[in-house]
Amino acid sequence: MRGHLIGTYGLLAFTAVLILVFSLALPDTFPTLRNLSSILSAQSIPAILALGAMIPIVTGKFDLSIGYGLGLAHVMAMHLIVGAGWPWPLACLVVILGGAIIGALNGVIVEFGQIDSFIATLGTGSMMYAVTGWITDGARIVPGPEGLPPAFTAIYGSTFLGLPAPAFYVLALAVALWLLLERLPLGRYLYVIGANPRAADLVGIPTRTYSIYAFTGSGLVVGFAGVLLAAQQQIGNPSVGLEYLLPAFVGALLGSTAIKPGRANAMGTLVAVAVLAVGLAGIGQLGADFWATPLFNGATLLLAVGLAGYAARRRLRSGASTRRERRRSAGVTGGRSETRPPSPP
Repeated sequence: MRGHLIGTYGLLAFTAVLILVFSLALPDTFPTLRNLSSILSAQSIPAILALGAMIPIVTGKFDLSIGYGLGLAHVMAMHLIVGAGWPWPLACLVVILGGAIIGALNGVIVEFGQIDSFIATLGTGSMMYAVTGWITDGARIVPGPEGLPPAFTAIYGSTFLGLPAPAFYVLALAVALWLLLERLPLGRYLYVIGANPRAADLVGIPTRTYSIYAFTGSGLVVGFAGVLLAAQQQIGNPSVGLEYLLPAFVGALLGSTAIKPGRANAMGTLVAVAVLAVGLAGIGQLGADFWATPLFNGATLLLAVGLAGYAARRRLRSGASTRRERRRSAGVTGGRSETRPPSPP
Protein backbone atom coordinates (compact mmCIF):
# COMPACT_ATOMS: atom_id res chain seq x y z
CA MET A 1 0.00 0.00 0.00
CA ARG A 2 2.81 2.39 0.89
CA GLY A 3 4.63 1.62 -2.36
CA HIS A 4 1.44 2.28 -4.31
CA LEU A 5 0.99 5.67 -2.67
CA ILE A 6 4.60 6.63 -3.34
CA GLY A 7 4.31 5.60 -6.98
CA THR A 8 1.05 7.45 -7.44
CA TYR A 9 1.71 10.67 -5.55
CA GLY A 10 5.49 10.69 -5.15
CA LEU A 11 6.07 13.09 -8.05
CA LEU A 12 3.38 15.41 -6.74
CA ALA A 13 5.01 15.38 -3.31
CA PHE A 14 8.39 16.08 -4.93
CA THR A 15 6.88 19.13 -6.62
CA ALA A 16 5.73 20.42 -3.23
CA VAL A 17 9.21 19.81 -1.79
CA LEU A 18 10.82 21.76 -4.65
CA ILE A 19 8.45 24.66 -4.12
CA LEU A 20 9.28 24.68 -0.41
CA VAL A 21 13.05 24.52 -0.99
CA PHE A 22 13.10 27.31 -3.56
CA SER A 23 10.75 29.42 -1.47
CA LEU A 24 13.13 29.17 1.48
CA ALA A 25 16.17 29.83 -0.71
CA LEU A 26 14.54 32.72 -2.61
CA PRO A 27 11.95 34.17 -0.22
CA ASP A 28 11.72 37.55 -2.00
CA THR A 29 11.17 36.31 -5.55
CA PHE A 30 10.00 32.70 -5.72
CA PRO A 31 6.85 32.48 -3.53
CA THR A 32 5.12 35.40 -5.27
CA LEU A 33 2.12 35.72 -7.55
CA ARG A 34 4.30 37.42 -10.15
CA ASN A 35 6.65 34.45 -10.26
CA LEU A 36 3.71 32.04 -10.45
CA SER A 37 2.27 33.94 -13.40
CA SER A 38 5.67 33.95 -15.10
CA ILE A 39 6.07 30.18 -14.67
CA LEU A 40 2.57 29.44 -15.93
CA SER A 41 3.03 31.69 -18.94
CA ALA A 42 6.50 30.42 -19.89
CA GLN A 43 5.66 26.73 -19.49
CA SER A 44 2.23 26.66 -21.11
CA ILE A 45 3.44 25.77 -24.61
CA PRO A 46 5.84 23.02 -23.39
CA ALA A 47 2.98 21.65 -21.28
CA ILE A 48 0.59 21.56 -24.25
CA LEU A 49 3.25 19.84 -26.37
CA ALA A 50 3.89 17.29 -23.62
CA LEU A 51 0.19 16.45 -23.55
CA GLY A 52 0.24 16.13 -27.34
CA ALA A 53 3.30 13.86 -27.27
CA MET A 54 1.61 11.71 -24.62
CA ILE A 55 -1.25 10.61 -26.91
CA PRO A 56 0.80 8.39 -29.28
CA ILE A 57 2.86 7.15 -26.32
CA VAL A 58 -0.36 5.64 -24.94
CA THR A 59 -0.39 3.33 -27.98
CA GLY A 60 3.33 2.54 -27.68
CA LYS A 61 4.35 4.93 -30.48
CA PHE A 62 6.45 8.10 -30.51
CA ASP A 63 5.93 11.26 -32.56
CA LEU A 64 9.32 12.93 -32.98
CA SER A 65 7.89 15.43 -35.47
CA ILE A 66 6.13 17.56 -32.86
CA GLY A 67 9.02 20.05 -32.60
CA TYR A 68 9.15 20.50 -36.37
CA GLY A 69 5.36 20.63 -36.49
CA LEU A 70 5.31 23.39 -33.89
CA GLY A 71 7.75 25.45 -35.97
CA LEU A 72 5.74 24.93 -39.15
CA ALA A 73 2.41 25.70 -37.46
CA HIS A 74 3.52 29.00 -35.94
CA VAL A 75 5.23 30.12 -39.16
CA MET A 76 2.14 29.18 -41.17
CA ALA A 77 -0.09 31.17 -38.82
CA MET A 78 2.12 34.24 -39.23
CA HIS A 79 2.30 33.76 -43.00
CA LEU A 80 -1.48 33.56 -43.39
CA ILE A 81 -2.15 36.56 -41.13
CA VAL A 82 0.73 38.84 -42.17
CA GLY A 83 1.62 37.69 -45.68
CA ALA A 84 -1.75 36.55 -47.05
CA GLY A 85 -3.94 38.94 -45.07
CA TRP A 86 -6.33 36.26 -43.83
CA PRO A 87 -8.63 36.98 -40.88
CA TRP A 88 -6.88 35.63 -37.82
CA PRO A 89 -9.68 33.24 -36.71
CA LEU A 90 -9.70 31.57 -40.14
CA ALA A 91 -5.89 31.36 -40.18
CA CYS A 92 -5.84 29.75 -36.73
CA LEU A 93 -8.53 27.24 -37.71
CA VAL A 94 -6.66 26.24 -40.87
CA VAL A 95 -3.39 25.82 -38.97
CA ILE A 96 -4.98 23.65 -36.28
CA LEU A 97 -6.79 21.47 -38.83
CA GLY A 98 -3.59 21.29 -40.87
CA GLY A 99 -1.81 19.97 -37.80
CA ALA A 100 -4.44 17.24 -37.46
CA ILE A 101 -4.01 16.28 -41.13
CA ILE A 102 -0.23 16.04 -40.74
CA GLY A 103 -0.72 13.90 -37.64
CA ALA A 104 -3.05 11.59 -39.57
CA LEU A 105 -0.45 11.27 -42.33
CA ASN A 106 2.14 10.33 -39.70
CA GLY A 107 -0.20 7.61 -38.46
CA VAL A 108 -0.84 6.28 -41.96
CA ILE A 109 2.90 6.12 -42.69
CA VAL A 110 3.60 4.31 -39.43
CA GLU A 111 0.72 1.85 -39.61
CA PHE A 112 0.32 1.11 -43.31
CA GLY A 113 3.94 1.69 -44.29
CA GLN A 114 5.03 -0.53 -41.37
CA ILE A 115 7.80 1.94 -40.51
CA ASP A 116 9.00 2.36 -36.95
CA SER A 117 7.44 5.47 -35.44
CA PHE A 118 10.85 6.89 -34.49
CA ILE A 119 12.09 6.74 -38.08
CA ALA A 120 8.81 7.70 -39.74
CA THR A 121 8.14 10.81 -37.65
CA LEU A 122 11.77 11.87 -37.78
CA GLY A 123 11.55 11.73 -41.57
CA THR A 124 8.27 13.63 -41.77
CA GLY A 125 9.60 16.14 -39.25
CA SER A 126 12.60 16.84 -41.46
CA MET A 127 10.24 17.40 -44.38
CA MET A 128 8.19 19.82 -42.27
CA TYR A 129 11.35 21.73 -41.45
CA ALA A 130 12.07 21.98 -45.17
CA VAL A 131 8.56 23.35 -45.80
CA THR A 132 9.09 25.89 -43.01
CA GLY A 133 12.28 27.09 -44.68
CA TRP A 134 10.53 27.25 -48.05
CA ILE A 135 7.69 29.39 -46.67
CA THR A 136 9.99 31.83 -44.91
CA ASP A 137 12.93 31.62 -47.33
CA GLY A 138 15.09 31.33 -44.21
CA ALA A 139 14.06 34.76 -42.91
CA ARG A 140 11.73 35.84 -40.15
CA ILE A 141 8.16 36.90 -40.83
CA VAL A 142 7.76 40.32 -39.22
CA PRO A 143 4.43 42.17 -39.05
CA GLY A 144 4.09 45.63 -40.56
CA PRO A 145 3.89 48.88 -38.59
CA GLU A 146 0.27 48.17 -37.67
CA GLY A 147 1.30 44.95 -35.95
CA LEU A 148 -0.84 41.88 -35.40
CA PRO A 149 -4.56 42.05 -34.54
CA PRO A 150 -4.89 42.72 -30.79
CA ALA A 151 -7.51 39.98 -30.49
CA PHE A 152 -4.99 37.47 -31.86
CA THR A 153 -2.18 38.41 -29.49
CA ALA A 154 -4.69 38.36 -26.63
CA ILE A 155 -5.01 34.60 -27.13
CA TYR A 156 -1.68 34.29 -25.32
CA GLY A 157 -1.27 37.61 -23.54
CA SER A 158 -4.61 37.93 -21.74
CA THR A 159 -5.31 36.95 -18.15
CA PHE A 160 -8.20 35.25 -16.38
CA LEU A 161 -8.76 35.33 -12.62
CA GLY A 162 -5.40 37.07 -12.31
CA LEU A 163 -3.50 34.24 -14.04
CA PRO A 164 -2.29 33.88 -17.65
CA ALA A 165 -4.94 32.53 -20.02
CA PRO A 166 -2.60 29.83 -21.45
CA ALA A 167 -2.54 28.13 -18.06
CA PHE A 168 -6.27 27.53 -18.37
CA TYR A 169 -5.77 26.14 -21.89
CA VAL A 170 -3.36 23.60 -20.43
CA LEU A 171 -5.80 22.68 -17.66
CA ALA A 172 -8.71 22.34 -20.08
CA LEU A 173 -6.66 20.14 -22.43
CA ALA A 174 -5.49 17.93 -19.56
CA VAL A 175 -9.06 17.45 -18.32
CA ALA A 176 -10.29 16.69 -21.84
CA LEU A 177 -7.56 14.08 -22.36
CA TRP A 178 -8.24 12.60 -18.92
CA LEU A 179 -11.91 12.15 -19.80
CA LEU A 180 -11.02 10.73 -23.22
CA LEU A 181 -8.46 8.23 -21.96
CA GLU A 182 -9.92 7.24 -18.60
CA ARG A 183 -13.68 7.45 -19.09
CA LEU A 184 -14.42 6.68 -22.75
CA PRO A 185 -14.07 3.44 -24.75
CA LEU A 186 -11.65 5.14 -27.15
CA GLY A 187 -9.15 5.63 -24.33
CA ARG A 188 -9.46 2.04 -23.17
CA TYR A 189 -8.83 0.82 -26.71
CA LEU A 190 -5.72 3.00 -26.98
CA TYR A 191 -4.35 1.61 -23.71
CA VAL A 192 -5.00 -1.96 -24.82
CA ILE A 193 -3.16 -1.31 -28.08
CA GLY A 194 -0.22 0.14 -26.18
CA ALA A 195 -0.10 -2.78 -23.75
CA ASN A 196 -0.48 -5.62 -26.26
CA PRO A 197 -1.25 -4.88 -29.94
CA ARG A 198 -1.65 -8.58 -30.76
CA ALA A 199 -4.20 -9.07 -28.00
CA ALA A 200 -6.03 -5.95 -29.21
CA ASP A 201 -6.24 -7.49 -32.70
CA LEU A 202 -7.53 -10.77 -31.29
CA VAL A 203 -10.38 -9.07 -29.42
CA GLY A 204 -11.41 -7.16 -32.53
CA ILE A 205 -9.96 -3.69 -31.90
CA PRO A 206 -8.89 -2.06 -35.20
CA THR A 207 -5.39 -1.21 -34.04
CA ARG A 208 -4.33 0.66 -37.16
CA THR A 209 -7.37 2.92 -37.11
CA TYR A 210 -6.99 3.83 -33.45
CA SER A 211 -3.25 4.40 -33.78
CA ILE A 212 -3.97 6.85 -36.58
CA TYR A 213 -6.49 8.53 -34.28
CA ALA A 214 -3.72 8.94 -31.69
CA PHE A 215 -1.35 10.59 -34.17
CA THR A 216 -4.19 12.81 -35.42
CA GLY A 217 -4.90 13.98 -31.88
CA SER A 218 -1.22 14.72 -31.37
CA GLY A 219 -1.09 16.78 -34.57
CA LEU A 220 -4.22 18.69 -33.56
CA VAL A 221 -2.62 19.65 -30.23
CA VAL A 222 0.64 20.65 -31.97
CA GLY A 223 -1.30 22.91 -34.35
CA PHE A 224 -2.96 24.62 -31.41
CA ALA A 225 0.42 25.05 -29.69
CA GLY A 226 1.76 26.61 -32.90
CA VAL A 227 -1.02 29.20 -32.89
CA LEU A 228 -0.20 30.06 -29.27
CA LEU A 229 3.50 30.34 -30.12
CA ALA A 230 2.73 32.77 -32.94
CA ALA A 231 0.60 34.88 -30.60
CA GLN A 232 3.40 34.80 -28.01
CA GLN A 233 6.39 35.63 -30.21
CA GLN A 234 4.51 37.80 -32.75
CA ILE A 235 7.08 36.95 -35.42
CA GLY A 236 7.61 33.90 -37.60
CA ASN A 237 10.97 32.35 -36.72
CA PRO A 238 11.84 29.28 -38.87
CA SER A 239 14.36 27.98 -36.35
CA VAL A 240 11.93 27.82 -33.43
CA GLY A 241 10.41 24.48 -32.53
CA LEU A 242 13.18 21.97 -31.97
CA GLU A 243 14.01 23.43 -28.57
CA TYR A 244 10.55 22.35 -27.39
CA LEU A 245 10.97 18.70 -28.41
CA LEU A 246 13.05 17.50 -25.46
CA PRO A 247 10.95 19.15 -22.69
CA ALA A 248 7.78 17.74 -24.28
CA PHE A 249 9.04 14.16 -24.17
CA VAL A 250 10.50 14.62 -20.69
CA GLY A 251 7.08 15.70 -19.46
CA ALA A 252 5.22 12.90 -21.25
CA LEU A 253 7.59 10.12 -20.13
CA LEU A 254 8.04 11.38 -16.59
CA GLY A 255 4.26 11.70 -16.35
CA SER A 256 3.91 7.95 -16.84
CA THR A 257 5.49 7.46 -13.41
CA ALA A 258 2.82 9.45 -11.54
CA ILE A 259 -0.92 9.21 -10.81
CA LYS A 260 -1.21 6.08 -13.00
CA PRO A 261 2.30 4.60 -12.67
CA GLY A 262 3.36 2.43 -15.57
CA ARG A 263 1.29 4.07 -18.28
CA ALA A 264 1.12 7.50 -19.91
CA ASN A 265 -1.70 9.61 -18.51
CA ALA A 266 -2.84 13.22 -18.71
CA MET A 267 -2.78 14.12 -15.03
CA GLY A 268 0.62 12.53 -14.51
CA THR A 269 1.94 14.53 -17.45
CA LEU A 270 0.55 17.69 -15.86
CA VAL A 271 2.37 16.89 -12.61
CA ALA A 272 5.59 16.14 -14.50
CA VAL A 273 5.40 19.47 -16.31
CA ALA A 274 4.92 21.17 -12.95
CA VAL A 275 8.11 19.53 -11.65
CA LEU A 276 10.05 20.73 -14.70
CA ALA A 277 8.58 24.23 -14.52
CA VAL A 278 9.37 24.67 -10.84
CA GLY A 279 12.85 23.18 -11.22
CA LEU A 280 13.79 25.35 -14.20
CA ALA A 281 12.41 28.49 -12.60
CA GLY A 282 14.25 27.79 -9.35
CA ILE A 283 17.65 27.08 -10.85
CA GLY A 284 17.24 30.07 -13.15
CA GLN A 285 16.57 32.41 -10.24
CA LEU A 286 19.52 30.96 -8.36
CA GLY A 287 21.73 32.27 -11.17
CA ALA A 288 22.57 29.06 -13.01
CA ASP A 289 24.48 29.34 -16.29
CA PHE A 290 22.77 28.92 -19.66
CA TRP A 291 23.88 25.30 -19.97
CA ALA A 292 22.01 24.31 -16.81
CA THR A 293 18.67 24.14 -18.64
CA PRO A 294 19.67 21.52 -21.27
CA LEU A 295 21.59 19.63 -18.58
CA PHE A 296 18.49 19.56 -16.37
CA ASN A 297 16.25 18.49 -19.26
CA GLY A 298 18.62 15.76 -20.44
CA ALA A 299 19.21 14.32 -16.98
CA THR A 300 15.48 14.41 -16.24
CA LEU A 301 14.75 12.61 -19.54
CA LEU A 302 17.12 9.77 -18.60
CA LEU A 303 15.55 9.60 -15.16
CA ALA A 304 12.06 9.68 -16.69
CA VAL A 305 12.79 6.80 -19.08
CA GLY A 306 14.32 4.74 -16.29
CA LEU A 307 11.44 5.39 -13.90
CA ALA A 308 8.84 4.78 -16.62
CA GLY A 309 10.39 1.40 -17.43
CA TYR A 310 10.56 0.48 -13.76
CA ALA A 311 6.93 1.52 -13.20
CA ALA A 312 5.80 -0.52 -16.22
CA ARG A 313 7.67 -3.62 -15.03
CA ARG A 314 6.31 -3.18 -11.52
CA ARG A 315 2.80 -2.89 -12.92
CA LEU A 316 3.25 -6.10 -14.93
CA ARG A 317 4.61 -7.97 -11.91
CA SER A 318 1.74 -6.73 -9.77
CA GLY A 319 -0.79 -7.83 -12.40
CA ALA A 320 0.80 -11.26 -12.73
CA SER A 321 0.81 -11.67 -8.96
CA THR A 322 -2.85 -10.70 -8.77
CA ARG A 323 -3.77 -13.23 -11.46
CA ARG A 324 -1.89 -15.98 -9.64
CA GLU A 325 -3.71 -15.16 -6.41
CA ARG A 326 -7.05 -15.28 -8.21
CA ARG A 327 -6.24 -18.65 -9.76
CA ARG A 328 -5.11 -19.98 -6.39
CA SER A 329 -8.28 -18.74 -4.74
CA ALA A 330 -10.40 -20.24 -7.51
CA GLY A 331 -8.59 -23.55 -7.06
CA VAL A 332 -9.29 -23.59 -3.33
CA THR A 333 -12.93 -22.55 -3.50
CA GLY A 334 -14.00 -24.21 -6.74
CA GLY A 335 -11.77 -27.27 -6.90
CA ARG A 336 -12.52 -30.70 -5.64
CA SER A 337 -11.85 -31.57 -2.06
CA GLU A 338 -8.52 -33.15 -1.35
CA THR A 339 -10.08 -35.42 1.33
CA ARG A 340 -10.68 -38.93 0.08
CA PRO A 341 -13.62 -40.97 1.31
CA PRO A 342 -12.69 -43.84 3.60
CA SER A 343 -11.99 -47.09 1.77
CA PRO A 344 -14.53 -49.86 2.25
CA PRO A 345 -13.62 -52.56 4.78
